[in-house]
Amino acid sequence: MSYLHGVAVVENPTSIAEPVTLSGGVPVIFGTAPVNQADDPDNATNQLFLCNTFDEAKAAVGYSSDYESYTLCAAMDVFFKAYGVGPIVVCNVLDPSTHVSSYSEVLTTVNGVATATKLGVCLGSLTVSNGDDSSALTEDADYTVEFDDDGYAVFTLVDASISSISLSGSILDPSAVTQTDVIGAYDSDTGAETGFELIRRVYPKFGLAPSLLLAPGWTQNAVVAQALVAKCEDISGMFRCECLIDIDSTETGATKYTDVEEAKENTGITSEHAIMLWPMIKYSGSIMYYSTMYAALAAYTDYTNDNVPGLYPSNKSLKASAVVTADGTELDLDITQANVLNAIGVVTALNLNGYVAWGNNTAAYPDVTDPKDRWIGCRRFFSWWANEFVINYLSKVDNLANYRLIQSIVDSWNVRGNALTSQGKCAGIKMVYNTEDNPVENILAGKVTFRQYLAPYTPAEYIESINEYDVSMLEAALTGGEE
Repeated sequence: MSYLHGVAVVENPTSIAEPVTLSGGVPVIFGTAPVNQADDPDNATNQLFLCNTFDEAKAAVGYSSDYESYTLCAAMDVFFKAYGVGPIVVCNVLDPSTHVSSYSEVLTTVNGVATATKLGVCLGSLTVSNGDDSSALTEDADYTVEFDDDGYAVFTLVDASISSISLSGSILDPSAVTQTDVIGAYDSDTGAETGFELIRRVYPKFGLAPSLLLAPGWTQNAVVAQALVAKCEDISGMFRCECLIDIDSTETGATKYTDVEEAKENTGITSEHAIMLWPMIKYSGSIMYYSTMYAALAAYTDYTNDNVPGLYPSNKSLKASAVVTADGTELDLDITQANVLNAIGVVTALNLNGYVAWGNNTAAYPDVTDPKDRWIGCRRFFSWWANEFVINYLSKVDNLANYRLIQSIVDSWNVRGNALTSQGKCAGIKMVYNTEDNPVENILAGKVTFRQYLAPYTPAEYIESINEYDVSMLEAALTGGEE
């Protein structure tokens, strides 16, 4: 080894800060990823991965900065790098056994090293041969291969004298993924579940209730959007949550704010569990679907509120450099235009000396004005509180239906509700047990009913000051100046 004498500096790559931890539910994200880079590419499709860090997500499904092709990677960047919040559940629907195209190229080696020029090379399908004499090369014996930080396959040859290598096999083709793959299905013969059908597994697998559902890059399709909305209730037979829906901003969709109302109507979505977003966001030089960043913003906002989803993401900072349509056209909306969108139940984004989310209404508005279903913060609070009740009292199911059980549930839940009220998280929460809700025949049938009254805060959406000229002040000022 070399003789060391002097001063040396070694630089490590910048590490990603440890994300803060969500505990009130977990965002569940469907999309595509470069699974050829995953630790186990053959088992990275239609699987749920609970990822607490960027590195865990990268190991599970791979990573690429090509957000258009690999929509899950945008979520990985925004959650873990931009907002530093986790965990998230990711589900890749790109299948490396079917969503592929043929691949071949000849690479020139430099000092025994050659780098593929295309992303998505599937190593398991690859045949490598010596470009000089066409003899087959064997991995580990004749060469090693790994992916660089940009996702390109790098080949290092044992015999550095080989001047070129020939590659053939398959390469990922994200364009081959269809809406059917994302929506998924249940196979009654095998019991296999794919796509959105996997949402029901989140709690059985991880012990966490979903808090937000999203499929960036896909929900601008009305069929996919409707399928995701349908999954927001009765999750695992117990839970409910909200989903994020992007409104199409392609050349054939809503490219200006006056197009959005018709685009929303065309989706047919008016659910209180849907939050509709327009247009798209530019982050770190790349365009991403607004649902990706809004989900991370909402999750971070929940974290700052002790993991209680009662605060509104509206008027809170987006990690965005521009608001754009799909073709990259920048939009400079003003408040008047943004409020036109809010009035039809669409959340948008504004530059108010920095980009912020703008809008508090669910997709149910303006048809629905019930505060628990109109306001995003109220709706999310109701869903979260219902999920918390289920999780906390599952252990009480099948206990004796006696006074002790009833009183313990009422007392303990009111204690928690009172704590949230005293902390300013809501205006009030109360649980009661009424005998009229529990006739003897219900008790004999094993059913016990409670009533809960919730009052999460509505947003101070419009702050008005009425200004008036006071003549008496002028008279007093002039009179005071007389000698």
